[in-house]
Amino acid sequence: MAAQISDEIMPEGISPPNSTTCGQIPLEQPPKLKGRQKFLQNLQRMSSSPTLARRARSASTSGLRREHKASLSCVSLSSTAYSPCLGNGSSSQLYGGLNPRPATPGCSGSPGEFQGSNLRPRLVDTDGPSGPLPRTVPLPSDVRPASRGSPRTGTPVGIRMEEIVLPESEPVKTFDFWGDMPRELKMEVFQHLTPQEIVRCSAVSKAWNEMCYDGQLWSKVDTTEYYSKIPSDVLVKLITSGGPFVRDLNLRGCIQMRDKWSSDGERMSDLCRNVVNFSLEGCRIDKPSIYSFLLRNPRLENINVSGLSSVTNSAMKVIARSCPQLETLNVSWCNNVDSSGLLRIVQSCERLKDLRASEIRGFGNEKFTLALFKRNSLERLIMSRTDLTDQSLKMLIHGKDPNVDLLTNRPVVPPRLFRHLDLHQCAEITDDGLKSLAHNVPDLEGLQVSQCSELTDSSIIDIIQTTPKLSHLEMEDLENLTNSVLVELAKASCAQHLEHLNVSYCESLSDTGMLQVMKSCPNLRSVEMDNTRVSDLTLMEASFRIRKRGYSDDLPEVGLRLVIFDCANVTWAGVKEVLSSNAYVPRASRKPTSTVVTVTQTSDAGSSPMTSTYVTPSSTPPPSSTSPNEIIQLKCFYGWQMTVDEHTKRVLRGDLAAASRLDRKWADYMMATEEAGAAGAGARRRRRRAREAERLYNADEDENDAYGIGAITALGGRRRRAQSGGSCTVM
Repeated sequence: MAAQISDEIMPEGISPPNSTTCGQIPLEQPPKLKGRQKFLQNLQRMSSSPTLARRARSASTSGLRREHKASLSCVSLSSTAYSPCLGNGSSSQLYGGLNPRPATPGCSGSPGEFQGSNLRPRLVDTDGPSGPLPRTVPLPSDVRPASRGSPRTGTPVGIRMEEIVLPESEPVKTFDFWGDMPRELKMEVFQHLTPQEIVRCSAVSKAWNEMCYDGQLWSKVDTTEYYSKIPSDVLVKLITSGGPFVRDLNLRGCIQMRDKWSSDGERMSDLCRNVVNFSLEGCRIDKPSIYSFLLRNPRLENINVSGLSSVTNSAMKVIARSCPQLETLNVSWCNNVDSSGLLRIVQSCERLKDLRASEIRGFGNEKFTLALFKRNSLERLIMSRTDLTDQSLKMLIHGKDPNVDLLTNRPVVPPRLFRHLDLHQCAEITDDGLKSLAHNVPDLEGLQVSQCSELTDSSIIDIIQTTPKLSHLEMEDLENLTNSVLVELAKASCAQHLEHLNVSYCESLSDTGMLQVMKSCPNLRSVEMDNTRVSDLTLMEASFRIRKRGYSDDLPEVGLRLVIFDCANVTWAGVKEVLSSNAYVPRASRKPTSTVVTVTQTSDAGSSPMTSTYVTPSSTPPPSSTSPNEIIQLKCFYGWQMTVDEHTKRVLRGDLAAASRLDRKWADYMMATEEAGAAGAGARRRRRRAREAERLYNADEDENDAYGIGAITALGGRRRRAQSGGSCTVM
């Protein structure tokens, strides 16, 4: 193939070749090819033999040598500045008729022109006017293997390229635990905080302030623990923020709200319309604010307005009209309320179960007690320090003109539902009125008849024998009470349920009755018997019964509380017995086991051997407990109370060794003190011993050694002399 020559350097006599002639370069720039045509246009031959590149002469002059035939084994598809035209003659000559169609419209050649001719392709000149021409054709840039991330300019025709779209790299998102949390979960977290903590959290940010004063957190506003610390403005904000969510509103003792009721009382009552439990005990509130709350909260079930002088019979009238679901009403110590106001509530509120009306006038009104009898829905009735009379109490229990059973001479009436009845300090009550409770209050659990000085054994015994569920009994300051009541109490069916007994200032009671109670009442939790004639025997029996409740590895708890101060027959020895019992852990019981020993004996006469079997006992101690399950808490003579309290603290924290050391040191001190007070020979020596005992008692027991003074260990340590009054153990 001849080299390409531009028309600028052609000789004058030679005319430019015709553009329509096949194999000639057109004068005009051919149209830009695309796709498959562009791909085929850039194909060229290159020799696989590197010797062709080193030839000094043109390949066209030497012709095609048979020993170095060209091949198509190496084809380069890279782009270059040299772009031969596939429509010229050299192209047809190079490919030998393989060109499917002419590259230019004016080419008259056809693929059939070279059919039938046995032409071999020849190599074109490798030298150009400006130097040697490249022998390879690189791949087009659009199909060339590229590095990651380089853009593609096109896709060849016939080759389907699937574009892989890589996800765009997103910036690393920081994890905001609190910010991404749903609001419902945030409110759930805040609900586990105390009101004081929620108020403190409200100062963190505006968002937290909004959440802290959300009404969902303030469905219960109970200021019992912080009523003296919270300002009135914050308290008003809490109430108004809760609004319709507030169900329990307890403002007991919030006297700082005195000025806020007049300014914000109307707004608070207007927002809080779903209150169920409402308590204003000890508050200073005006009448309009009380009336607003009562009128706008028809769902009220529990109302406590005790001690408010602003509560009158008019407020009782409002409650009777606007609170039909009322169950509990506490109007104790309301000086401006009497039985006529309570009568409206009893007649209107059918669900009333708890009425607390201590120091309310008018209980002598039989009309009011008859209304209570007809209602018969009360389970708790507190009418202490009132003017209740025997006739009014009979009207409350039996009604008016009841039918009388001829055999038993008892009124035939439906049983009362009372479970707790408080009649203490009703001076006009006698046995005649109290006996009306017998056989008519089978569900009674708590009875208080303290300081009813006219009561005797007969009425109390009748009630004890007919109340099998009685668990709390208070008979304080009944001078006419004797041990017969305690004996009957120990025999009654309620002895198994009795938990609290108060017989203080009943000076006729002694160990005769209390010992029976201690033996027969296993569930006792509190016994108040100060200013009685009980002695150390009762304390010893109580200690024995508490030890019967068992031992374990857990820390002990207070199982029985005894009040015995000002009991003349109780000495320090009885108190010491209680302290020793609290810190006492019995030795592990040994389980005897048998060991079989076989002995074979042979006689001299050659007779058959004799076998004897002996059983020898052996013992292996089982695992022992570390502390008692329950102990006794004492309230005794004030001079001993500090020692008793310290001993109880050590036992409750499980330090029985320290408690035992304190018990022994206190006993030594008390013995030395008693000896020092005795007259006669040896008084100086006894006083010296008393001072030494006091010094040891007040000394730091851990100053010299870990086991206390004298290296007394928890198990007793070294031998000690027997104390006076001790018992002898027979081995």
